[in-house]
Amino acid sequence: MAKKLKIPRVVIAGATSGVGKTSITCSIIHAMRNRGYSIQPFKVGPDYIDPTYLSAVSGNPARNLDSWIMGEDAVTRSFVTNSTSDISVIEGVMGYYDGFSGSSNLSSTHHIATILQSPVILVLDASKTARSIAATALGYVKFHKNSRIVGLVLNKLGSKKHEHMCRTALASLKIPIIGCVPKNPELSLESRHLGLIPIIEQDDLKHHVTKIAKSLAGYLDINKIVSIAKQSSTFIQIKGEKTEKAKVTIGVALDKSFNFYYYDNFDALRREGAKLEFFSPISDSSPPDCSGLYIGGGFPEVLGQPLAKNHTMKKSIKKLAEDNMPIYGECGGLMYLTKSIDYTSKKYKMVGLFDAETSMEKRMVLNYTKGNVVSNCLVAKKSAKLFGHEFHYSELKSVPKDSKFAYELSIGVGIKNKKDGLVEYNTLASYMHLYFDRSLHARNFITSCLKYSR
Repeated sequence: MAKKLKIPRVVIAGATSGVGKTSITCSIIHAMRNRGYSIQPFKVGPDYIDPTYLSAVSGNPARNLDSWIMGEDAVTRSFVTNSTSDISVIEGVMGYYDGFSGSSNLSSTHHIATILQSPVILVLDASKTARSIAATALGYVKFHKNSRIVGLVLNKLGSKKHEHMCRTALASLKIPIIGCVPKNPELSLESRHLGLIPIIEQDDLKHHVTKIAKSLAGYLDINKIVSIAKQSSTFIQIKGEKTEKAKVTIGVALDKSFNFYYYDNFDALRREGAKLEFFSPISDSSPPDCSGLYIGGGFPEVLGQPLAKNHTMKKSIKKLAEDNMPIYGECGGLMYLTKSIDYTSKKYKMVGLFDAETSMEKRMVLNYTKGNVVSNCLVAKKSAKLFGHEFHYSELKSVPKDSKFAYELSIGVGIKNKKDGLVEYNTLASYMHLYFDRSLHARNFITSCLKYSR
């Protein structure tokens, strides 16, 4: 008989974006840890930045849960496999029912909560409402036949009188109010063009996040939240996948400029036999001794100057590419491999492998993506289906007409004319971010690295 696992868990959802989900979630994690619980954080959606805050406060790497890029089975598998702490805390994305489209809850926080059979605490912004907040809460509870909402947190309250008015209005709903948090501009988190600033970029940001978490935790009923989490239903134990013995080394760019990675992707590479060596394109002189490179997303435009100044790194990467070393880049990695990045009226010279220039635009590209592989490439064979996402303000200019692309998108924008996955030598770089465990991406990449190493 399959063993059943008790995984205490709770989803912290928001009525809309900007209600303070990340701050509230960090506060809950901080307070739970102070009570002696170990916490495993998760983030709904493909976001790379918010998980850095959850990781910093919890002390454990936050994992993403996204039903579009992962598929429902992988969502459950990743959650169960990584929920080895006392309590799993899951931060939602956007508004509670926001996801792939306006016609369904696919890829929404509600969808993930349903897959994981998790109780939900809804965070409401009370700053510009009083009695009307009850209509908002009622709408979220009644919108879906099983909302899973079991508690409310009222954020950005103006005064005790304001709190009393909101509590009175909500009394008839008979849903516990688990927190009433006053408005305090000094306890806000700074944002930039893609959202919050990654913690790795600023040395004092972790301290600031901890300060916010500590300050807000006193306004939350943590004992009640722990009780809610512990009442969650059980999961059937999932059999662990076999990990191959390390047979190839892959260099992974990881520093202030490149840090958009899914930990599950790292796990997939290791499971397929990769040893990962991390390096910094900003401060190291060259990549480590390896048989392949993985350059993820990030903010190379913000760190354009130090990246441009590291001539030895740029020359090393270009030479390795010309020697046919397998190199895989996503978004920021793609930008880094072009000739230059134009940012705030300055142009920074990059690796120059691709004969194109990167320009920062005012229009944000934010989409889930779906595509077909039109030619064999590092991560997939021809005719394979790809599911991912794209999230950037940049655009590639002057892309040669004879450029080779590995992907054709049916959903999404890509690099040019719904084509993505630029190929040069044995390098593949795209705006599309992939989840490696959705298919055989990790195995295909490592196979190519093995061929190169021989």
